[in-house]
Amino acid sequence: MNIQVILPLAIFLIAIFAIGFIASKQMSSTGGFLQEYFLGGRELGGFVLAMTMVATYGSASSFLGGPGTAYTVGFGWILLAMTQVVTGYFVLLILGKKFAILGRKYNAVTMIDFLKARYNSPAVAILSAIAIIIFLFSAMTAQWVGGGRLIESLTGLQYTTALFIFAISVLVYVTIGGFRAVALTDAVQGAIMVVGTLILLIGVIIAGGGVPAIMQDLLNENPRLVTPFGADGKLTAAYVSSFWILVGVGVVGLPQMAVRAMSYKSSRAMHRALVIGTIVTGFIMLNMHLIGVFARPVMPGITVGDKVIPLIALEVLPPWLAGIVLAAPMAAIMSTVDSLLLLVSSAIVKDVYLNFIKPEATEKRVKQISIGVTGILGIIVFLLALQPPDLLIFLNLFAFGGLEAAFIWPIVLGLYWKYGNKYGAILSMITGIASYIAIHFYNTTFGNLLGVHTVTIPVVLSLIAYIIGSLAIQRKAFRF
Repeated sequence: MNIQVILPLAIFLIAIFAIGFIASKQMSSTGGFLQEYFLGGRELGGFVLAMTMVATYGSASSFLGGPGTAYTVGFGWILLAMTQVVTGYFVLLILGKKFAILGRKYNAVTMIDFLKARYNSPAVAILSAIAIIIFLFSAMTAQWVGGGRLIESLTGLQYTTALFIFAISVLVYVTIGGFRAVALTDAVQGAIMVVGTLILLIGVIIAGGGVPAIMQDLLNENPRLVTPFGADGKLTAAYVSSFWILVGVGVVGLPQMAVRAMSYKSSRAMHRALVIGTIVTGFIMLNMHLIGVFARPVMPGITVGDKVIPLIALEVLPPWLAGIVLAAPMAAIMSTVDSLLLLVSSAIVKDVYLNFIKPEATEKRVKQISIGVTGILGIIVFLLALQPPDLLIFLNLFAFGGLEAAFIWPIVLGLYWKYGNKYGAILSMITGIASYIAIHFYNTTFGNLLGVHTVTIPVVLSLIAYIIGSLAIQRKAFRF
């Protein structure tokens, strides 16, 4: 156990707890527990909004799984990963002002609140809650595995012990501080990610003898590592292009991203977040995936991809600096975990319990249940993460695709198409989820259908289903 590495991480965790405590004090002094706990009172400024979007999206798969895959696949994975640059831009550009205005009009605290009000349908709300709970458990499990692996690599503790430490750390500040704590810590964590990735990239380049030497080593090992097609030649043009739907345009359908488009305080804040979020996302994604590829000649033979970043940091940096730098992936993981925890908690408490079980519940009772449900969810995910997969990025991307197939058209067309109705939304969600799961299992058994990413066909089918359901059953214009 290296104290010089662990000390900066410990200081980072203490700072995060402090922010959670301060946010909880602010929450208790303002009105409306639900607005505060799940949406931060709709008061986010441009910088905080941009950073909370970047930090929520930049997760364990971006900081551990992505670079680990780039280590194995080569430059082709960097090309594929850079399609994520437009993520925050698309979310705020497409949802933008209209989503925030309608969110306030409907008094929507969650994305399901918006869908329920827009389609005037309890069935849409229940189906949405089921989809969020199913797919986000997969995404949360991936993050907790990443956190456990990172602490395991740094401390030498057993994976189970490391996972337990991570779980306790996250649960304490999320259950205490809610969305405002999440947003404020995301701003801190986003800044750490930017600085940490730059320092680590410079360290890897110096350790490898400079970029020309690293490139020559990669060419000597396998020339395909520096091509767009990957080390085994399996990254086809169709697959890379369709991947853009998963991590680019389709991100609009992710509930954890969409809810942030409700939480800013002004148009100016949104416009600032558009610019800052796009620049920061591009900077972080390029750096992290370059580190993954450049690490291959510096530290050959790493068998578990998710350990590439912690191992290379400990190899090329002084221990105290490695501790500071490795706060970046820890920040990324924690910032995603906290957002997903709140999202699933809000789906259960706000969208199921308050809407269908006990609408007359007092605010005190809602507060108790919200904190209790968040804690129980954390325990369940901890148990699921005890048996981790080899590369958590694919577990995370499975969840992303499922959520996008379910929600992209009910959200986007619900905002902009007056003929969209509850029948179209229900048919679209059922078609998207069912076809995504079916094609996912087909692709894992027989290879990618039509050579494209799993999410591509379900997104198209759910669009067709939305249009048919809306026009064929009770066609009627909706007044926004």
